Amino acid sequence: MELHLINPNTSQLMTQKISESAQSVALPNTNVIAVSATHGPASIESAFDDVIAGAALLDAIRLGEQQGVDAHIIACFGDPALDAARELASVPVIGIAEAAFQLASLVSYRFGIVTTMQKTLPASEHLLKRYGYEHLCSGVRATNIAVLNFEDLQEDVYIRLKSECEKAILLDGAEAIVLGCAGMSKLAHQLTLELDVPVVDGVTAAVKLAESLYQLNLNTSKKGLYSSPLPKYFRGRYEHWSA
Repeated sequence: MELHLINPNTSQLMTQKISESAQSVALPNTNVIAVSATHGPASIESAFDDVIAGAALLDAIRLGEQQGVDAHIIACFGDPALDAARELASVPVIGIAEAAFQLASLVSYRFGIVTTMQKTLPASEHLLKRYGYEHLCSGVRATNIAVLNFEDLQEDVYIRLKSECEKAILLDGAEAIVLGCAGMSKLAHQLTLELDVPVVDGVTAAVKLAESLYQLNLNTSKKGLYSSPLPKYFRGRYEHWSA
């Protein structure tokens, strides 16, 4: 299986770390092709970042389609441009937030989300409503740790992350934790051991879901919302999308 792992920000170091997490759980016959966005923000921490990054993400989706990949993973917890990516792709496109919510709901009655900046909380709450998991979430907590601080993890950053996870469990009633940033992916195992609850990382969750869809020969429906966009002419920087 050719698995296209897309980091929608432009941080090469984060892409490398995400790739390592994906490869650690991938089946032997799964080839993880990890790529970074070629233009856009260094990290995605606002609605503005999300929109700009989405354009680069769609360029990556098109390239992966041309290369004949079997599935795409959007490795950003905001699941940017997910619907548009599914319109363009002939194979499954999985966002890591949706993947994490799905798996957390299978191993707990109520899960908590621990994410990065306070500003991003509404984005997580929006996704919970969109995907239908709001009633299964005990709450969303912010560490106020910037995304890029997870590139070169310092002890104080880990302590702050773990502290918010503990609050989610003790104060909010979370029975599992969803990590709200792709950059946290390599910390899931250690946190699971120390917190004694399942800690779900969306990157690895998405890998296993992508492999399952591939083995079941299930692709995204091209009827209705995810049918291909109507061909049209584009001007300026997006002229390459012209039909």
